[in-house]
Amino acid sequence: MTSLKTTLSALTLAAIMAATAVTDAFAQSKGTVGIAMPTKSSARWIDDGNNIVKILKERGYGTDLQYAEDDIPNQLSQVENMVTKGAKVLVIAAIDGTTLSDVLKQAKAKGIIVIAYDRLIRDTPNVDYYATFDNFQVGVLQAQSIEQKLGLKEGKGPFNIELFGGSPDDNNAYFFYNGSMSVLQPYIDSGKLVIGSGQKGMDKVSTLRWDGATAQARMDNLLSAFYGRKRVDAVLSPYDGLSIGILSSLKGVGYGSGNMPMPVVSGQDAEVPSIKSMLRGEQYSTIFKDTRDLARVTADMVDAALSGKEVTVNDTKTYNNGVKVVPSYLLKPVVVDKSNWEKVLIASGYYKRSQID
Repeated sequence: MTSLKTTLSALTLAAIMAATAVTDAFAQSKGTVGIAMPTKSSARWIDDGNNIVKILKERGYGTDLQYAEDDIPNQLSQVENMVTKGAKVLVIAAIDGTTLSDVLKQAKAKGIIVIAYDRLIRDTPNVDYYATFDNFQVGVLQAQSIEQKLGLKEGKGPFNIELFGGSPDDNNAYFFYNGSMSVLQPYIDSGKLVIGSGQKGMDKVSTLRWDGATAQARMDNLLSAFYGRKRVDAVLSPYDGLSIGILSSLKGVGYGSGNMPMPVVSGQDAEVPSIKSMLRGEQYSTIFKDTRDLARVTADMVDAALSGKEVTVNDTKTYNNGVKVVPSYLLKPVVVDKSNWEKVLIASGYYKRSQID
C-alpha cells in the first residue's frame, strides 16, 4: 500500500511538473511582456502590476514586472534590461514621460511594441499605443464633487478654495488640472470661489512626484500665511495620497473638530486610507479608476498587436506627445463618495469589506 501511495504521489508530481512545463513553454512561445511601473508607494500601482500580470499570464504570456520606486535612472535601467532580454512588448507607466526617448529608440530598432500605460510617454515617435482613463473627465468629476457639496450651482458662496496639482513631469496632471478648472474657473471669475492664496496654474500648484508630505507642507504654509481668521471651505486635490497629507495639515490646526468643519477635499484612485477617511467624514470624494479594466484593455492591445490584428482604440485626437498623436483607449472614471462607495467598490469585488472595516 505504501509503495502504491508513493507511486501515485510520484505520478501526481510528475503530472504537475509536466503541466507547469507546458504552461511555461506556452508562455515562452507567446513571448514576454516587460511591465515597468513607477513605484510601490501607492497601492494603486501595486494593483495595476498584479492585474496586468494576472491577465497576461492567463493569456499565455511571460511577464517581467519591475517597480522603479520613483527613481528615473532605475526605471531607465529596468526598461533597457527588458529590451536586452528580448521582450516583445513594453508596457510602461513612466515616472517622467520625457526621459525614455533613447531606450525606446533601441526598442523600436528591435521591433518591440511600446504601450504607454496610464501616463503618456512624451517627445518620442516610438510609442505605439496609450491605454488610460479619460483624464480630463477625472478633473471634471473632482471639481463637480466640490461644486455639488458647496451648492455653487444653487448660487451659494462665496467660499474660499485652494488648488493642488499633480506632478509636473506627469502629463496626466495637466489634464486633471485643466478638467477641474473647466468647472471651477467660472465660479472663480464670478467671485463665488475665492483662492485665498491667489495661487493657481500648474506652475504654482503642482506637487512633484505626487508626494503627500510635499502637499502637507504646502498646505501648512498656506494656512499659516493666508488663513489667520479666514477658513478654508474646499481644497482641490488630484490624488488621494495628496489628500491625506492635506487633511493632516488641516486637522493640525483644528479643522474637523469643534466649530471648524472639514473643508470639501477631493481625491483620486479610491485608495483604502482615503475610503476610510471619507467614512470618518474627512475626505469628501475620490475618483475610482478600475485597474482591472485598464489591465484588460492593455492585454487586448498586446494580443492584437502581436497577432497582426487591428488594435482597438477610441481616441485618435487628444494625446499629442509632442511628436505624434498616440492612438489611445480611454476608460471612464467614476466619482465615489459616502453615498455610493459600497456599490462601486465592494459590490464590484474591487475591495473586500474587511479591507475597509
